[in-house]
Amino acid sequence: MKIAAAQLTCVPADVRANVARAADLAAAAREQGAALVVFPELALTGYELAPLSADPGLWTAADDPRLDPLRSAGIATAVNVALPTGGPRPAIATLVHDADGAHVTTYAKQHLYRHEQDVFEGGRADGRFELGGIRFCLGICFDNHFPELPGRGAADGCRVHLASSLYGTGDGIHERATVHPEIAREHGLYVVLANHVGPAGPWTGCGRSAVWGPDGSLLAEADDRTPSVVTASIAAAPV
Repeated sequence: MKIAAAQLTCVPADVRANVARAADLAAAAREQGAALVVFPELALTGYELAPLSADPGLWTAADDPRLDPLRSAGIATAVNVALPTGGPRPAIATLVHDADGAHVTTYAKQHLYRHEQDVFEGGRADGRFELGGIRFCLGICFDNHFPELPGRGAADGCRVHLASSLYGTGDGIHERATVHPEIAREHGLYVVLANHVGPAGPWTGCGRSAVWGPDGSLLAEADDRTPSVVTASIAAAPV
């Protein structure tokens, strides 16, 4: 199976515009033979905490019709959104839909980073799904700094860890390049990182969305400038 990691520059607080950008990247991933494409953290709004706190109209459920262009892209998608929770705060959550647009699972970020704790509700359950006979686990940005999270996924038979994230220029460049191959090596998982590129709220995304193999080797990597997708093949059996 081939999997794609997408990176994009978001239009701040504009769900429809970002869905359109994501759908274009999903189509590119499909044309490259990918069965699944993964997007960065808060890909449909950008990392815009003040608007997300003030406007529930920016929150996106799995059945939100604004997702239709992405759900109809003909490829399975893992897209990160501000998710309604039924309370006054949304969650930071990854919605997974299959290639037919059916909702597969939702995972809400468990480890909120600093200021996120004032805006979002934290998740309480791990995320799992299966596609093409391969089992996947999910993490969102700061989650991936807690190795027990992908460790539980590996223990549960997962082969691939999907990381929807925002790593900026500066320290984020080093963190991005160390955290994910360590997860891969420690737990024997493929790791797929989708990152922002360009302006992202208070930061500038450093791009370089990537895929690492279970031994920590870099299999594919995007540049640090361009909205794009990179793809790599995932082996179902241990290598």
